Amino acid sequence: MLDVLKLNECRKKGGIKERLKEMLHDGNLSACLTCAACTSGCPATGAMDSELERHPWAWVCTMCRRCQDVCPMNINIPQLVFELRAGWPREERPKGILGSCDHHVKSGGGAMGVPFEDFEFTVNDLAEECREQEGFENLQAPIDKEGAIYALNQNSREPVTEPDELLPLWKILHKADADWTYYSDMWGGENYCMFLADDPSWEKIVRAQSKKIDELGCKTFINTECGHSFYAVYAALKKFNIPHNFEFRSIVEFYAKWIREGKLPVNSDWNKDLKIKFTVQDPCNVVRKSLGDYFADELRFVVTTAVGEDNFVEIYPNRSNNFCCGGGGGALQAGYTEERQNYGRIKFDQIAQTGADYVVTPCHNCHAQIEDIKHVYDGKYNVIHLWTLLCLSMGILGENERTYLGPDLEDHGLPRE
Repeated sequence: MLDVLKLNECRKKGGIKERLKEMLHDGNLSACLTCAACTSGCPATGAMDSELERHPWAWVCTMCRRCQDVCPMNINIPQLVFELRAGWPREERPKGILGSCDHHVKSGGGAMGVPFEDFEFTVNDLAEECREQEGFENLQAPIDKEGAIYALNQNSREPVTEPDELLPLWKILHKADADWTYYSDMWGGENYCMFLADDPSWEKIVRAQSKKIDELGCKTFINTECGHSFYAVYAALKKFNIPHNFEFRSIVEFYAKWIREGKLPVNSDWNKDLKIKFTVQDPCNVVRKSLGDYFADELRFVVTTAVGEDNFVEIYPNRSNNFCCGGGGGALQAGYTEERQNYGRIKFDQIAQTGADYVVTPCHNCHAQIEDIKHVYDGKYNVIHLWTLLCLSMGILGENERTYLGPDLEDHGLPRE
């Protein structure tokens, strides 16, 4: 039997009850059929006692929208959770998410608060290093290049903590002969202000990004391999009616496009004898909440081209019906570690059932969470970015770009002494 939700201050003017009624097309709170379809498919169910306002469960829920998709009345439960978060006094919201939001806004860069000058130095230094590798003597990693076709965002984790992870991405862009540039204003791809339910700050970041990209004259804004940063822009452009002249796309779409056009010589020959098995994680924010199964299918096209169809193992359920890994919604920085890891047990079991050696995660939060639960539950798989796999398949993955490869692939394709 379902627990009765405690209303607390919900009946007060402006409380969650009024906001909920505004979310329902007819204001009828009886639209919920109490069928329990939402709770039965949610990994966060039962993580804490039932209560609505000012209860930390709002920060354990990742707002992945699986609940809404199965709701026969299509009640926007994730938006309700967002409103619950917004109802907390700002200073009492999780310090990790709060700090990341404030660092981003104050620095004009990313969630780690890194000044643009430091980002610029790192990019230039790494580009010079990459040009020392054979075949990439002319590689460029420009910032604020006017008239570039593509503007690219960059999650601040790479330049700050994993700089060598930038090189495979740049190599792919170079191979595809893409005319691209980073942009300087709010260059960090992540947006924890969205998770904080801080609309003004969320809007400020995306509005600044959009303005700068339009000033540069770029035709397409490409989001790199990150789920929530994609949704943060995708949703904000509509929600805040932000004017823009660019088309917003995911880089995975361009991986697929460039492979089909022959610009990226991705193939699975390297894995014919090795027969290493791969599966993929469908990021909720790009698949279920944004682009749908089209994106999931493009992702599978790219992966199977790189590893071979016989070496790809599907995860079940998948695509729009996939379970959230538990790393979204700011959970990695919310401070409820045990609840987050318990949430991730369903995802861990999904992966274990595939028997795959590698999980490809085109999303930073998915990557971090699936890597974490691997250690918590003693998993035998490895977790890699898509850019790592593509460069490995093309034989251009450098020696220092293999952090997440296991012993079976850590030296594969490198020159033998």
